Amino acid sequence: MNFTISGLDLESFESLPPHTRRCVFWEVDPSFTNAPPARPDEDAAPLRYSGSSIESPIASGLADFESEFDKEAWISSVLLEWGTCGQIAIDSSTGVVVGAALYAPPSRVPRSRSFPTSPVSADAVLLTSICTEPGFEEAADQLIDAVVADLIRRGVRAVEAFGLVRHGGIRHGASRSSADLPRDVDSPATDLDDQAPGEGRNLSSTTDFGDLSTWSDDAVVEIAREILDGPGPDLCGQCMIDAGLLKESAFDVISSHPRFPRFRLELDEGLGWKFEVESALEKLVVMAAIDLVGQERAAVPSARRSGARSS
Repeated sequence: MNFTISGLDLESFESLPPHTRRCVFWEVDPSFTNAPPARPDEDAAPLRYSGSSIESPIASGLADFESEFDKEAWISSVLLEWGTCGQIAIDSSTGVVVGAALYAPPSRVPRSRSFPTSPVSADAVLLTSICTEPGFEEAADQLIDAVVADLIRRGVRAVEAFGLVRHGGIRHGASRSSADLPRDVDSPATDLDDQAPGEGRNLSSTTDFGDLSTWSDDAVVEIAREILDGPGPDLCGQCMIDAGLLKESAFDVISSHPRFPRFRLELDEGLGWKFEVESALEKLVVMAAIDLVGQERAAVPSARRSGARSS
């Protein structure tokens, strides 16, 4: 599967996948999501971007962290004041954007202060999210390479990211379906709604699980996994980067945590040389392919002329 990777700009904002285009999980101040909901007779006002955070007079519209207007405002501001803050992956066969990676100085990302492994190092840029459409997960690796290459060119010393430990072990932000979990046929868990976490099912400490003494060990493990892997009221699992992906991409854990470890990748000159060589090789492959196509097209008319002379 071939992808074209390019820097995100305002012209390409509308072509972003819906969730990436609308979610302001990283850009909104977490304190606003804990505010009491608006009364039914109140209209949800748009958020206000203040440069370093997003302010909201009414937080009722933040249940799903969605505000396309404010996401565009945030990207516009960071582009203007800091420069490129995203890379997009385009499917070469369709021209559709199938993935995106966003990054910025931690001072421009209010959510970065709210993790148990915060704060981000002062000399690092924060890689906030890598989102890919279903079936295009392999684009995540190329997006990380593009982010690293861009930051090296700009002289950034390091990139950091908060990883999400998904107990299902699934990469690239894919959700773990309840159908994939081990289930005991005699377990009370079979009586629960079969919806996967994030799709209407909300398992929490207030859920009535009945008499737990009758549960099998597998059933207890199942529910524990769903609670841990569920997005929760103040977490967007789609906008969190899988810890396994970061580890595979040569990031090192610098602040350990069972759920939200913080990773760091030093951007030294050696990495810069590596990406320059890879980029040059990719260009050579493309040029060779174009040259081969040109030679094949030139050979066709020659063959036709030879046939005409012989007749």
